[in-house]
Amino acid sequence: MTDRRRPIPLSDGRGVVTEFDDARGLGVVRRDDGCDYPFHCTAVADGSRSIAVGTGVSFAVVAGRMGRWEAASIVPVRD
Repeated sequence: MTDRRRPIPLSDGRGVVTEFDDARGLGVVRRDDGCDYPFHCTAVADGSRSIAVGTGVSFAVVAGRMGRWEAASIVPVRD
C-alpha cells in the first residue's frame, strides 16, 4: 500500500516558474516541453515559501491530492 502523504515521483524535468501568487502560495511551472504543473509553496525544496516568476527550476512531477499532476521538490537552477 502506498503512503499518500509521500508522493511518488513519476518523472522529472527542468522548467521555468510562469506564475506565483505570494498571498495564496500557489504557482505554476512550465516544463521545457511546454506542459504546465501547478504547485504549492511548500513544494519549494529550500523551504523559502516563495519563488520569483522567471526562475529556472528542476522539479519532480507527482500525482497530487486532487488527482492532477503537480510539481514537487522544486529547486532553483543556475544555467
